[in-house]
Amino acid sequence: MTDNHDHESEHPGVQPDSELSRRARRAIAMRELLVQKGVVAAEEVREQIERTRARTPAHGSRVVARAWVDPDFKARLLADARAAVYELGYTLTHDAELAVVENTDEVHHVIVCTLCSCYPTSLLGPPPDWYKSFAYRKRAVVEPRAVMREFGLDLGDHVQVRVIDSAADLRYLVLPRRPVGSDGMSEGELAALVTRDSMIGVTSALEPSQTRVAASGTR
Repeated sequence: MTDNHDHESEHPGVQPDSELSRRARRAIAMRELLVQKGVVAAEEVREQIERTRARTPAHGSRVVARAWVDPDFKARLLADARAAVYELGYTLTHDAELAVVENTDEVHHVIVCTLCSCYPTSLLGPPPDWYKSFAYRKRAVVEPRAVMREFGLDLGDHVQVRVIDSAADLRYLVLPRRPVGSDGMSEGELAALVTRDSMIGVTSALEPSQTRVAASGTR
């Protein structure tokens, strides 16, 4: 099966910035200064970076799949996301609160961080370059439907689109709609339908037929 989580599609208008942002350059300079002053070792920095990169959206996918099959867990997830993910053995590595917003037939949520790239890395892994780009941070607010169409999602006019702005003290995760035709699938099979982009809200979860096609293409 192909890995839907790590695929970096090309999306016109939300491409990575060509230069490092001022915030990124400042972070690099601070890291180098801390190493130079002996506050932290270069090896400690490298290990932390590797731990961060090792995180994947698979944790978030499992949280969503459990919510799809367990209404009681879903209610707890929407009411107190941090406590609910702890139930599944996942811990949040940041002090920020976590909130989960549910997509329905009438309302669709899209997550953005207009100031930088605040994002639940513990559940989704490192944010993709397009999420951190200035283009996405601006356009997701001004023209979210156009951005979603570039990711292949075209919502009808009857669906209300709500853009949610993450912050340093509050991160968001989208609970996508369960795909039609997924009845009878196991929790593990359902998790394979949940992509990182669907938990940001720029796409929907995969249809069951899409994962079957992907699996057959790898044989």
